[in-house]
Amino acid sequence: MRDEDFEVFIDEFGEATHRTDVPAEAIQKWKGKLPDQLLTYWREEGWSGYANGLFWIVNPDDYEDIVDEWLEDTSLEQIDAFHVIGRTAFGDLYVCGERSGVNMTISCPINAIFSLPKDLKPKSKEDQDWSVRSFIGLSISECDLKDESGRQLFQRALKKLGPLEPDEVYGFEPAIAVGGKMRLENLGKLKLDVHLTILRQLASPTLPFSNVEIEKLLNS
Repeated sequence: MRDEDFEVFIDEFGEATHRTDVPAEAIQKWKGKLPDQLLTYWREEGWSGYANGLFWIVNPDDYEDIVDEWLEDTSLEQIDAFHVIGRTAFGDLYVCGERSGVNMTISCPINAIFSLPKDLKPKSKEDQDWSVRSFIGLSISECDLKDESGRQLFQRALKKLGPLEPDEVYGFEPAIAVGGKMRLENLGKLKLDVHLTILRQLASPTLPFSNVEIEKLLNS
């Protein structure tokens, strides 16, 4: 039976438009590494896409190489073991730490990582579960991108390019990191793993805090 938090999520995004049931062995594998609340959602809702692919709850195994690439040389990888648990149609990755819960967004389109030092600290199991419920409270507008004139892109990209498969993303060509513009005509439907790897190779991600602050976390 759905809890109140997921009911609010469904009210916002609608029922899943793509679903893969999560095998019992995957639940067992991630038990103790990811919050129990997330595993409950997996068991009940599967790894699923919502709002015609705008937002996805994903299998972390499919993103392990990608998250390692994006966190390499940032010192963040020293703080916790991080896993991708959700993503958007444009390649924003939502990340969960094994000790710190859901606490980070890797925005691949703009080569940026968003988090706060306090959110990276170890949390109790209860607080990790709370971080999942807070994460699932995101809105449709948070998952969308706006073009240079401030118009949201997803519905127009969906109409122009068609729906995404679980391994696809709407990506800008040329990439924003090399001077590309956030325009509908620059969007293509691309293989997610290849595109996100290329974006990481083009530029290092910007961080919302310094390596000095990360060092303080490591020594606290």
